[in-house]
Amino acid sequence: MKKYSQQLVAVLMAFVVLMTTMSFTVNMHYCGGMLVDYSLVKEATSCGMEALQKSNSCETQVAKTSCCQNKQLTADGHDDLKPTFHNLNFEQDVFITSFFFSYSALFEPKTVENTSFEDYAPPLIIRDIQTLDQVFLI
Repeated sequence: MKKYSQQLVAVLMAFVVLMTTMSFTVNMHYCGGMLVDYSLVKEATSCGMEALQKSNSCETQVAKTSCCQNKQLTADGHDDLKPTFHNLNFEQDVFITSFFFSYSALFEPKTVENTSFEDYAPPLIIRDIQTLDQVFLI
């Protein structure tokens, strides 16, 4: 079982490294203050209102602000992965060691033996009660 707990710790550490180093971008298209489309991979598609607001003739063209907006949310991950464990003081070493051993103890199997009847001696049979009461199983 210790093998499984070590594998679990390795998987969790890999997951933590992946989540802290991953960066992503969310592209969003708002029309009239409401979210119309979002995309994680490419640019969000437009609702088509920009095409309706543009006109070819100069007489009908009115300078209006567009009701559509494109927003981009970016989360950058960490680029440096060099661990610096040589700068730890004694208290930090004690904390990391105690945390590791207490956390790994959660995944060790507990063997429970039922020993409640180990010291119990059954009563001595003085008389056969079934014969005295004439109760027999058929």
